[in-house]
Amino acid sequence: MINRILVVDDEKAIRDSLRLILEEEGYECDSAGDGEEALIKIKNSDYDIVISDIKMPRFDGMQLLQEVAKLSPDTFFVIMTAYASVETAIDALRQGAYDYLIKPIEFDDMIIRIKRLTEFKKLSMENKALRRRISPGEGYDKIIGRSEAMTKIFNLIERVAPTNSNVLIQGKSGTGKELVARAIHAKSKRKDNVFLPVNCGAISENLIESELFGHKKGSFTGATEDKQGLFKVAEGGTLFLDEIADLPLNLQVKLLRALEDKAFLPVGATKTVSTDVRIIAATNQNLFEKAKSGEFREDLYYRLNVVELKLPTLSERSDDIPLLVTHFVEKYCNEMGRHILGVNNEAMRALMGHEWRGGVRELENVIERAVIFATDEFITVDDLSDQVQGGTGQPGYPDSLKDALKSFEREHILKTIKKYNYNKDVAAKALNIGLSSLYRKMEELNIPTKTPKDDE
Repeated sequence: MINRILVVDDEKAIRDSLRLILEEEGYECDSAGDGEEALIKIKNSDYDIVISDIKMPRFDGMQLLQEVAKLSPDTFFVIMTAYASVETAIDALRQGAYDYLIKPIEFDDMIIRIKRLTEFKKLSMENKALRRRISPGEGYDKIIGRSEAMTKIFNLIERVAPTNSNVLIQGKSGTGKELVARAIHAKSKRKDNVFLPVNCGAISENLIESELFGHKKGSFTGATEDKQGLFKVAEGGTLFLDEIADLPLNLQVKLLRALEDKAFLPVGATKTVSTDVRIIAATNQNLFEKAKSGEFREDLYYRLNVVELKLPTLSERSDDIPLLVTHFVEKYCNEMGRHILGVNNEAMRALMGHEWRGGVRELENVIERAVIFATDEFITVDDLSDQVQGGTGQPGYPDSLKDALKSFEREHILKTIKKYNYNKDVAAKALNIGLSSLYRKMEELNIPTKTPKDDE
C-alpha cells in the first residue's frame, strides 16, 4: 500500500526537501504553502498522513490540526516546530497529533517515525475486520521443517497449545515467530475466536496504552467516543504481542497487572474491565538479559515466560534447507506459471553454504528471484543472487547419512524424469521400480508430480 502524505510549510525549501526525501522512500507526496491551501487539498483528496509546520501565516498548524480531525479523522497528523519546547509538542499531542518533529528536521529520524506511523495505520485498518483474521488450522501447515530442531518445536507446540498458559517465543528475525504463535492458537481451545497480532515496536509510545487498553470518551482531546482496547477486542482469543521488548516500562506495569488480575483500566476510566485473553509474546532480543539489566521488568518477564520456545535460526537447522527450497520453488512456479523441477547440485551447495542472516524470509526471497531468472527446468547457481553464489563452502548434502541419501535420491529421480522427457512410465522402468512406487517416492521426496509434459 503506497501511503499518501501532505507536507505543509510556508518555506518552499523545506517543503521541497521533505517531499523529495519522502518520494525517494516510496511515498506519494503532495505539498501546500499554508494551512488554507492544505485544507483545500484535504477536502478534495485523501491523505494518510499530514506533516505540518506549527507556525504559518493566516492559518497555522494547530488550526489545521483541528480541521483535519473533523474532515478526515483517519488521517494521521504530525506537527513540525522550530520552537523546541516540550509544552508546544505536548499541546499538539493532546489536541490529536500523532507525533511531532523538531526543526531542523533530521531526515533519518523522520523516515523512521513515518514508517512507524504507516505500519500503525495499517494495523488500525486491519483491526476493523478482526473477526475474520484466521480460520482453524491456518499457520500450522505453513511451518516447513523436519529437522531435529524443528521436531522439538512441533512437540512443544502440541504440548502447550491446549493450555491457557502464557508463551514467550524468542528467535531472530526470519525464524517464524508469528507462524508458531498462529500454530499454537490454531491448536488451542480458542481457535474459533480471534488471533490478534500486535507489533509493540510499531506503535508510538503516546498511542500504545490507548490501543492496548482503550479509553473513555473525553479522557483526552480527540477522544470523542469510548474506544475498546485490543485486550477487549481479542476477548476469548489470543493476543500476540510481537517485539514485546519494545514495550515502554510504564506500560509493562499495566500489562503485568492485566495478566495477574485478568482485568485492566482503560485510559480515563474509573472502573476496571475484565478480560479473558491468552497472551503469546515474542522478541528477537535476549529478554532475560534485558530483565537482569533493568531494561525490562523482571516480574513481567517471568509472568510471560511460563513456557518458552526458542526458535532455531536457519543455520541451526540447515537440514531443512532442501525441503524449504522445494516448497518455495513450487510456490513461485504456481504463482508465475513457470515449470521448474528444482535446483541443481551446484546451486544447492551454494544455498547450503550461505549464512542466511535473514533466516527463512531471506531464503524465500532468493528462491523467488531464482524462479524469475531461471532459463532451464533446474535452477543453477547463475540464477542465484551474487551474495548467495559465493556460498559453496559446505557440501550439497546434509551431514546426516539418512538425509543425504534422500537428497541424492530426489536429485537422481528428477534427472531421470527429465532425461525421458517427463514420461513417468519410461522413467519408472529406467529406475527399475513400479509406476506406483515412483509416484510414492515423488510424494515422499516432495518432487512435483505435475511437469511440463503433463500440460501438453
